[in-house]
Parts: sequence; structure tokens; C-alpha cells
Amino acid sequence: MAKSYASIAMSKNETDLFNSLMKHYKLSQHAIGEASSDAELHSSALNRAKAMGRVLSAAKDKLYDCLTVERKLRVMLQSTEENVNALKKKSAFLNQLAAKTVPKPLHCLPLQLASDYFLLGYHNRGDANKEKLEDSSLFHYAIFSDNVIATSVVVNSTVLHAKEPNKHVFHVVTDKLNYAAMRMWFIVNPPAGATVQVENIDDFKWLNSSSCSVLRQLESARLQEYYFKANHPSSLSMGSDSLKYRNPKYLSLLNHLRFYLPDVYPKLDKILFLDDDIVVQKDLTPIWSVDLQGNAVETCKESFHRYDKYLNFSNPLISDNFDSNACGWAFGMNIFDLKEWRKRNITGIYHRWQDMNEDRTLWKLGTLPPGLITFYNLTYPLDRGWHALGLGYDPALNKTAIENAAVIHYNGNYKPWLDLAISKYKAYWSRYVMSDNPYLQLCKISE
Repeated sequence: MAKSYASIAMSKNETDLFNSLMKHYKLSQHAIGEASSDAELHSSALNRAKAMGRVLSAAKDKLYDCLTVERKLRVMLQSTEENVNALKKKSAFLNQLAAKTVPKPLHCLPLQLASDYFLLGYHNRGDANKEKLEDSSLFHYAIFSDNVIATSVVVNSTVLHAKEPNKHVFHVVTDKLNYAAMRMWFIVNPPAGATVQVENIDDFKWLNSSSCSVLRQLESARLQEYYFKANHPSSLSMGSDSLKYRNPKYLSLLNHLRFYLPDVYPKLDKILFLDDDIVVQKDLTPIWSVDLQGNAVETCKESFHRYDKYLNFSNPLISDNFDSNACGWAFGMNIFDLKEWRKRNITGIYHRWQDMNEDRTLWKLGTLPPGLITFYNLTYPLDRGWHALGLGYDPALNKTAIENAAVIHYNGNYKPWLDLAISKYKAYWSRYVMSDNPYLQLCKISE
């Protein structure tokens, strides 16, 4: 209101009144500052509010004209709405940029590890406990990641809560860039009793464009244009959803390797898949005794995890084959019966739908939408206590549910290793970081 009257005062050449209004407007702004409640207000706030009231009263007596004031307020409202929308778009852009930017300490860690891996001769070492890698009587985990610190937390937290660590085998697959660092980490920091195998995805020669839909799509000129060229619409004008799915990580082979589990581990019958943004808080051994009947894990939570949030139901290929209200589930912690997977040719189902979505009209890119399609009607519901979701985006989760969950999942942009992390959730992750490790100290990776 003060700015409205100030504008009118300026138009009527009431300089003294204009200056008085603007002076008290700035003083009031200063008194309010960034306060979000009365308790946070500056001690001078009440007196300044009263002073502003007196100036506004004087301005009203001298300048009040209903039509003029209304017109000024409408102009201000429109301008404010435009500013808010612009700030929302800018915020979405910066949020996505921050989410995919690797902090300097996390650059330092793999560089130091990789350097020592070769300088100290660790690259000549073979895998230990090879006989355990294909032993189906043991508990096998698959982790596909290029993030050393995140993978270490997953392994550490799982082993710490395992009743018999020596029966747990972790199969870590990473990319060529991070292979030396990942392998070096687990050579010098072996988890107590457990076995860790580190593999390079580039060594999977069977994974090529003739057998992998995503690799074929990467060779598409249209897809390369969509992701890697600058001549598409301004990033800030696209909205948060478009920004999110233009991130090339959604075409990462490490992300899509989960659809090839039977091919990666041909001699295993069952495997527990773990994303690198989870933390294990209980012994996971009991999950192997669940009869999944060839199914994946279902986790349903309110409307956020319904199919219509991920798939384009305006396309008849989707609407004719799937229920928009079907309950989705989340990658993060999933156990798979690989024998049933092979029998039902689930990878073939994934390939068929991935090929049909080459033009991205069925869903935006990523692994959850094709996962929901591939395993449609092939899910087995587990108790919700197994898997708590949302620590990477929702600051209002139930604390008891988090602390009672066997696995907590930081799905979303606010990963616990980033400055973006929701602070009250970070301790659940950081307690499993080896903060006294020389490499972490060298790279200044703290809790």
C-alpha cells in the first residue's frame, strides 16, 4: 500500500509525502528482515509499523481516490506475479543444476584413490573370495553407481546391521572413469567379513547397441540433439519437469543396467538391488525368505506413487494397457527372483516398451517409468516398514517411520552428500561415513 500511495504522490508532485512513504517503507522492510514469525521480528518492528500507519493515514487523507488506488494495486499485483513466476523458474533451474553438480570434495576423492591404485600397485591384485561370487546359498546385493562415498555408505550400513556379515556378497558395477577409485576404496577399506566385487560396465561386451535399447537411442541424432545441443528452448523457460528430464543421467547405462540383472549374474537365483542413495538400518537377511513368486517389490504411498504421475495416459498405448490408479513402487531396495525373471523374459518386455518410447511420447526418460511398465502386475507387496521413501525431497516425513524402516531412501534432488540435503535427515546417512578415513580427510569430506 505504501508503494501504491508513493507512486500516486510522485505523479501529483507531492515530493515530501513520496519521500516520507519510501523512507518508512524501507524502515519497515528492514525491521521485518527475513522473519517468518512474530518471535523473529526485530525489536523496532512494532514502533516502525505504527509510524508507517501514521504516514499511510496522512497519505490517504491527501491522495485517496478509489479508482486510482485500485489501478495502482492491480499493476503492482501483476508485476509481483510475474516476478514470482520468474523466480520460480530460476529456482527450478538452479535446483536442477545444483543436484547434478558434483561438489569439489567428491571430485577429489576418486582422483586420489585412482592415483594410489596405480602408483601403489593395487591394479595387479585379483578379487578375493572368488568362490563366494557365484554361491547362491549366500546373500547377494547389486549396487550400480559411479559415486564412491555413496556406495561405501550403502555397504557399510548393510554390513553393520547384518547378523552374519561373512554371508553377504556385494556386486558393485561402476563406469570406466570410476573403476580404479571404487576398487581402491574397497581394497583398503574392506567391510568386516563381507565380500565386495567391483566391475567395470565397459567390460560387459554383450551390452551393446544391438542388445540394449538405450544404447541404440543414444546413437539417435534426435536424442543427441535433445540432450547435448544448445539450440533448444531456453532452459529457464522450460519448467522444472522438462529441466529434470533433460539431465543426461537419465540415459546412463548404470541406471538402466538394473533391467539386465539376469545377464549380469547368470549363475545367481536371487539378488537384492540397492540404489546408492539408500541407507540400511536393519538386518536385511529376512527379505530373502519372502516368496516373491517372480515379482518385484511394491511400495505404495499416497497419490505420488500412482502410475498416472509417471506415464502419459493420453496415449492409447498406455491407457489401453495400464491402470492410471495402479499402485507404483520404487527402485531403491528391491529383491528379484532371477530364475522367474529369465522364465518370463522380463528383459524382453523392457526392450519392447523402451523401443516404443524412442520419441519420448509414452513417458519422460528415466528408469522408474519403464520399471513400472516392465513389472506391471508382477509386484509383490512388502510391509511398508521395509522401505521409507522421500528423504531427498520431503521435509515433512514422519520421524518414527524413518527410524523404524529397514531401508531409508533419499530419492529426490536433495541427496545427503550435497549441500542441498535436508539437514534433519543428513545424520541418518553421515553416521555411516568413515569420517576418520585418511582419504576423506585429505579431500575435506566431513559430515
